[in-house]
Amino acid sequence: MKQDIEITTQDGTAKGAIFRPSSGEAKTGIVLYMDAFGPRPALDQMGQRLADAGYIALVPDLFYRFAPYGPYTGNAFSDKASGEQIMKMLNGTSQEDTRRDSEAFLDALAAAGAEGPMGVVGYCMGGGRALTAAAAYPERVAAAASFHGGGLASEAEDSPHRRAGDIRARVYIGVAGVDRSFPPEQSARLAEALRVGEVDHVIENYVGFNHGWTVPDHNTHDPVGAERHWKRLLAFFREVFA
Repeated sequence: MKQDIEITTQDGTAKGAIFRPSSGEAKTGIVLYMDAFGPRPALDQMGQRLADAGYIALVPDLFYRFAPYGPYTGNAFSDKASGEQIMKMLNGTSQEDTRRDSEAFLDALAAAGAEGPMGVVGYCMGGGRALTAAAAYPERVAAAASFHGGGLASEAEDSPHRRAGDIRARVYIGVAGVDRSFPPEQSARLAEALRVGEVDHVIENYVGFNHGWTVPDHNTHDPVGAERHWKRLLAFFREVFA
């Protein structure tokens, strides 16, 4: 069941969608951080699947500072104008922006009935945002997952790995086998940062799958790999929130 909401942040108002189980109740909240193409039916589908697994899921618009825009699909980069607009929004929405926004996102879940520590999961650009949220709000985020996240351990000053020592959540990282946005050297750097930070974590390589393989409308979507991702993600959340 989907409920459209508006979330008051420090910088304005972000649209978002709350998803609840089709049957039964849920008490644990999960923020799903979007990929670079923005909220759309594909992410609604993913939010509802989280909800039907027993969670209250929130899918917020991270690009609300540029609204209105799109809508786009996972194939938007095939159009030059769309690709340029997406990159403008991506480059114009910093990790710090999302860190501040995430407090409001967690508050929105609490207002929707979520109780206790919450989980976060991000895809593509959202992967780094999930880790940033876990580092910024260690008392509120107990589980953080990233799938085909880009730039998780880059040279940038706001690269998520630089705050690994602040994370108290359990962490799961699902890595595309071929992904220029997260090459092997970044994977090694992230693993070192998490280990030095004494973070309980797993980094798993999905060999043979490409960046974006988990998202239904992405041109690299792989149904078998996507189901494997769901199996891992839901088992991870069950272990943390049992």
